[in-house]
Amino acid sequence: MKRNEIAIGNLCSLANGVCVSLMMLCIAVVGPIAFAQSSGPIEDPTPAIQTPPPQASDSEIKTRISGIFDEIATLRKVTVDVSHGVVTLGGEVANTAAEVRAEEIALRVNGVVTVENQIERRLSVDNGDGPFFGDPSGRLDKLYRALPLYGAALAVFLFLALLGHLVASWRSLWRWALPNPFLEELVSGAFRILMLLVALIVSMNVLGATALMGTILGGAGVIGLAIGISVRDTLENYVSSIMLSVRQPFRANEHVVIDEHEGKVMRLTSRSTILMTLDGNHLRIPNSAVFKAVILNYTRNPERRFEFELGVDAADDPVAAMQIGLDRLKAMSFVLSRPEPEALVQTVGDSNIVLRFMGWVDQRQTNFAKARGLAIVATKDVLEEGGFTLPEPIYRVRFDSGVEDALKSAKPESRGAGAAEQPRVKARPSSNYDSDVAADNTIDEKVDAERASSSEADLLDEQIPVE
Repeated sequence: MKRNEIAIGNLCSLANGVCVSLMMLCIAVVGPIAFAQSSGPIEDPTPAIQTPPPQASDSEIKTRISGIFDEIATLRKVTVDVSHGVVTLGGEVANTAAEVRAEEIALRVNGVVTVENQIERRLSVDNGDGPFFGDPSGRLDKLYRALPLYGAALAVFLFLALLGHLVASWRSLWRWALPNPFLEELVSGAFRILMLLVALIVSMNVLGATALMGTILGGAGVIGLAIGISVRDTLENYVSSIMLSVRQPFRANEHVVIDEHEGKVMRLTSRSTILMTLDGNHLRIPNSAVFKAVILNYTRNPERRFEFELGVDAADDPVAAMQIGLDRLKAMSFVLSRPEPEALVQTVGDSNIVLRFMGWVDQRQTNFAKARGLAIVATKDVLEEGGFTLPEPIYRVRFDSGVEDALKSAKPESRGAGAAEQPRVKARPSSNYDSDVAADNTIDEKVDAERASSSEADLLDEQIPVE
């Protein structure tokens, strides 16, 4: 019995401890909640619109909201209906901002439980709250009071625009700062446009329309980007024209080869480079292609080397042949002695040895093509006179045994008299190798005449150093 009483006492003590723990847990959990409920809801930072009595009726709420809407021009056509604290808004407004504003005002009135928004947005001619059909007398009055501000903004715009125009038209200033005529025109035009933009921005700041100015500039930037992408080829050609006018890779009347196009330079315009081909035709190359092309200029260095190849028989002495050919070239009046003519063995062919001869001429006094042709003829003749053979290609033909035996058994008289080999007669070489090698200035004269008669702008400037 005594043990049972002790066990029962221990169980009671344990139960009491559990009960105390549960009570403390309930106090810890429920206490803050009860305190928060007793302390009341957190106040809205936006102050509420108070109605006259603390406990406003539906009619008083309706009267208060309608009175507020009557004082706001954009909310005068909004209707109000209140039932058990639920406000129903109807009617018409001109835009979404007025609709949101009406709902916010209704929610701030004391006693309103919620707002049911049934407002319609409609823009019509008879809607006096619209942006275009408001009170004309009010707008005219505002315009009249703002005339001094508009006048000041207009005066600022005209002053800055006129200043930019005068500075852009000051040619001596731009000619001093930028000796290139193309850059002079380009930079002065860009400065005029920049001053117009500055004048517009300053005048809009005077009017306080900076937001509108930001919208305009943003739209202009997007439009400019789209236009730039669509005309990127034209812009690339224009930029290439600027670079060519600054670099000046050639002068007028110079003999150049631009990629595969050869001719004399006539002029450089803002769009293309104009050449006169050696046939006397006009050739226009886009400046974007010229800027990226490989340009070979024959005029920059007046001394030009010609070269040609001749073959001698494999049994001949190639060194002796080269010496004879060089002596002949040195004796020609149009071949320069400095640099001296040269000769070398180019290759050994199947039936001959190919020799390469090289010599220099002055293009200002000698026609390059004629000089090269006469040098070839003179060297060929002197080699033949020296006993060297300029062999023709030799081909060996093999027959089968039957055809070969038939050819051997044929009688000589059956070949006929016409089959006899005729002796080869050599033409007597001419000694007049220096005639008619003067420089041909026909294309130069045509280019000069074309440049003098044409009024097209030329970006080539003799005062700017060439590249």
